[in-house]
Amino acid sequence: MQTQIKSRASLFSAKGIAQIGILSAISTVLMLIEIPLWFTPGFYKIDLSDVPVLIGSFAMGPMAGVVIELIKNLLHIVLKGTMTGGVGELANFLIGCSMVVPSAILYQRRKSKKSALIGMAVGTVSMGIVGCLLNYYLLLPVYAAVFHMQLQALVQMGAAVNSSINSLETFVILAVAPFNLLKGVLVSIITFLLYKHVSPILHR
Repeated sequence: MQTQIKSRASLFSAKGIAQIGILSAISTVLMLIEIPLWFTPGFYKIDLSDVPVLIGSFAMGPMAGVVIELIKNLLHIVLKGTMTGGVGELANFLIGCSMVVPSAILYQRRKSKKSALIGMAVGTVSMGIVGCLLNYYLLLPVYAAVFHMQLQALVQMGAAVNSSINSLETFVILAVAPFNLLKGVLVSIITFLLYKHVSPILHR
């Protein structure tokens, strides 16, 4: 309990606020660099904006990761607007947190390379599972409603890039799941390579 109180206090200190601001800004810039993938419809584009979020959550705790995720998506809407009626930013926030939070919790328990790798592996799996569930039950239905589309229209967009996609279930399994797993793996690898170099700066 005392550790949690101390962590929250440091999070809202001048140093903590400055670190969150810097990491949020870097994350926002990275979010603007989107890469389309060959196995997903055009509205699914991968970015590496969760790398600074994960670095921040390792250095300052899972709550810092949630705050950076939130600020990043709000700044993205302010700077670029939204092409998805806010659904894309909501998805980025929720699914990003589903990776960052468990990764940081496991790493904070025992800070080592092994716990970081285990945390990121668990976080990646969590991102894959939560991403599928959120897309199936919430995000895709809301996206279709916002743009006055039938869900079948989204399925057809998936079928255009993968003929094996013929239902919402196969859309989630063959497009959403590999998308989030790939993103989790890339974010984990880059974070693992960068963290030991960035961590001393954040802890000064």
